[in-house]
Amino acid sequence: MMPTHIPFGLDAVTIATFMAALAVAALIVAIYAGSTVRDPMTKRVKALNQRREQLKAGITASTRKRSRLNQSSKATEQMRSLLGGLKVLQDKQLKETQVKLMQAGIRSKDAAIAVIFARMVLPIVIGGTFIFGVYVLNWFPSWGGFKHYMLVAGALILSYKAPDLVVKNKITKRTAAIRKGLPDALDLLVICAEAGLTVDAAFHRVAKELGKGYPEMGDEMALTAIELSFLTDRRQAFDNLAQRVNLDSIRGVVTTMVQTEKYGTPLASALRVLSAEFRHDRMMRAEEKAARLPAIMTVPLILFILPVLFIVILGPAACSISDNMLKT
Repeated sequence: MMPTHIPFGLDAVTIATFMAALAVAALIVAIYAGSTVRDPMTKRVKALNQRREQLKAGITASTRKRSRLNQSSKATEQMRSLLGGLKVLQDKQLKETQVKLMQAGIRSKDAAIAVIFARMVLPIVIGGTFIFGVYVLNWFPSWGGFKHYMLVAGALILSYKAPDLVVKNKITKRTAAIRKGLPDALDLLVICAEAGLTVDAAFHRVAKELGKGYPEMGDEMALTAIELSFLTDRRQAFDNLAQRVNLDSIRGVVTTMVQTEKYGTPLASALRVLSAEFRHDRMMRAEEKAARLPAIMTVPLILFILPVLFIVILGPAACSISDNMLKT
C-alpha cells in the first residue's frame, strides 16, 4: 500500500516523526522547569551576600588606604624634620613648590616636601655614585680629566634639576590640555548662563559634561564649583582657579567673572565674546604651526626623500649607460 502524500512533499510518516520529536522536546523542557524551581528568596539572599562581601572589601580597602596614608604622613614628617634640622626648608620655597604642584595637578601637601627632599638627596646619591665611579673605580679610562669633570658636573646638575623638570613637564601637558578645552567650556558656560543657572551650578554642570572629553578642564571646573559653594568670598575661588592654572586665558576668564560678580554685567555676553576670542587664538596657533611645517620639512626632505628620488629616477639610466659602455 502506497503512503498517502500531503502538500510540501511530506508523507504521514515524516509528519508523525516530527510531532514525536516535538513532544519529546516539550517533555524534556517541562521536566527541567519542574525540577529547577527555586525558592524566590534564594536570589535575594545571594544578592545580600554579594553586597556584604562588597562592603567588607570596601572597608578593607579603606583601612589599607588609611594605613598607607598614615605611613606616608610618617615618612613626610621624617623628611620635614630632617630638612628642618638642616635649615634648608623655607616657607617661601615650600609655598612656591606647592603652587607648582597644584599647576601640575598634584594637590597633596606632602608632595612638596618630597620634591624638596628629592632636590637634596638625588645629587648626593647620583652625584656621589658618579664621583665614586669616575675617580675611584676609574670609569671611562680613555677619557681625559675635563671629560670626567663634565660628566660628574652634568650628573650633579641633572640630578638636582630632575624633580623640577618632571613637575614642569606635567605643568606643560596639563596647561596644553586645559587650553584645548577652554573654548568648549566657555560655550557650555554661556548655555548654562542663558538657561538661568547660577555661577556655581553652571561650573558644576560644565565639569560634569567635560569630565570625559577634557578631564583636566573638568577637574578644575569641579573644584571651582565646590569652592564657590562653601567659600565666603567668591572672588577667592576665582583667584584660586587662576593660581592653579598657569594660563593667560584662564586669567582673562577669572577677571571677567570677578567683574560680572562685582558690577552685575551680563555674564552670557561677556563669556560669548571670550569664547570667540579663544577660538580665534586656537585657529591662529594652528595656522602658525601649519606655516612652520614647510621649513621644518626642508631638512628631512633634503636628507631622506631627495636622495631616494634621485636613485629611483637616475638609477635605471645609469645602469643602461654602464651596460652600453661595457659592451663597447
